[in-house]
Amino acid sequence: MKAFLYRKYGPPDVLNLEEIPRPVPNSKEILIKVIATSVNRTDCANLRAKPAIMRLSMGLFKPRNPILGTEFSGEVIETGDEVTAHNPGDKVFGFADSGLRSYAEYLLLQPSIAFAKVPQSINMQQAAGCIEGMHYAYNIINKISLNPGDQVLVNGATGGIGTAALQLLQYLGMKITAVCNTDNIELARSLGAIEVIDWQKEDFTQS
Repeated sequence: MKAFLYRKYGPPDVLNLEEIPRPVPNSKEILIKVIATSVNRTDCANLRAKPAIMRLSMGLFKPRNPILGTEFSGEVIETGDEVTAHNPGDKVFGFADSGLRSYAEYLLLQPSIAFAKVPQSINMQQAAGCIEGMHYAYNIINKISLNPGDQVLVNGATGGIGTAALQLLQYLGMKITAVCNTDNIELARSLGAIEVIDWQKEDFTQS
């Protein structure tokens, strides 16, 4: 199979398209044919190993895992003998900030990886690009005590994490104030913001 590999940390130039063996699932693993993946902030950080403390888990001098990619959507091709929840032909998507090796034609999913079937309401490209921001937004929101009707301010409301946070907070019944630029005011409102502060015209820290 074809895959993008990096054998040293650095800019995108260190990535090389190579031919490598297709992985074979063990009894608990699932083989996925990758249909779509993304380039997100986690991938960029992993590529350069910045901040440098990341090297403690990724490899001090070179990456232990030479294939990038943390998000994917794809089709189940083969399942191990102990896998019962998924079958060949299932369309699935997932994310792991530790890396999924999704910059390849095929990847293996371990039992511990969070993934699910792709909803019919979105396509495979949308599925592959929506998870990272939602992952971080959910983890932030899940760490604070909120009740329906609470007022919440989201700074940077129209980036990947911000847009996910708006939708989650709206679902939880929060009264949201969003901070974004002029061009994204309507986007913020469409995702659940009741009030929007244009940081290009107003310093919300002084309001």
